[in-house]
Amino acid sequence: MLTAAQREMGDLKTANSALQASLTSSVTASGANISKLVDEINASNKYIKQLVEAKSKSDSLSLALTNKLTRSLSREELKDVDVQVLKGVVYISLNDNMLYKSGSYEISPAAAETLSKIAKIITDYSDYEVLIEGNTDDVPISKTNIRNNWDLSCLRASSVVQELQTRYGVNPSRMTAGGRGEYNPIADNATDDGRTRNRRTQIIITPKLDQFMELIDQAPAE
Repeated sequence: MLTAAQREMGDLKTANSALQASLTSSVTASGANISKLVDEINASNKYIKQLVEAKSKSDSLSLALTNKLTRSLSREELKDVDVQVLKGVVYISLNDNMLYKSGSYEISPAAAETLSKIAKIITDYSDYEVLIEGNTDDVPISKTNIRNNWDLSCLRASSVVQELQTRYGVNPSRMTAGGRGEYNPIADNATDDGRTRNRRTQIIITPKLDQFMELIDQAPAE
């Protein structure tokens, strides 16, 4: 009888040891999973912090660029130049009456000083890309060597790019010329004032795309 009880007690001890071993294994595995989850959360938080810091840096630089340019322009120049920062991108809008000869895509001598100041800013902020974008009103162009407003807007943007390159030494690899014709209005073309506002050339200064691509490549693996 005692022997049977001893065997039963031994079996219970063995079962208990096995249960404890199983429980310990489960706790260890859970701990490992929790630890892994914490590591993944920390990696994601670090990446999000990188993106926030990059955006803040971009915004700060853009505001500094804008303030520096605005302070360099005279009161008279500011009548023909509008400078804004939208989502970390700097938009410099130039009035066509100041920038080009009437009905032409040739740069006016009156624009020289303003363009020199803009070129200085572009050169100082070498980590930014520059898009020159031409815009027109919706009045059809009547020049034998220019087919339509698309042509005119592209030619005007190209003139600014080449002026910045050849006269002021801006690196051409940083610049892109493009035209949007009459299809990007900011005012009503039904009025003289609206058409005047729509006839503009924008210099758009933005952080280089590859800087943000580098951050995307650093994203933690799922």
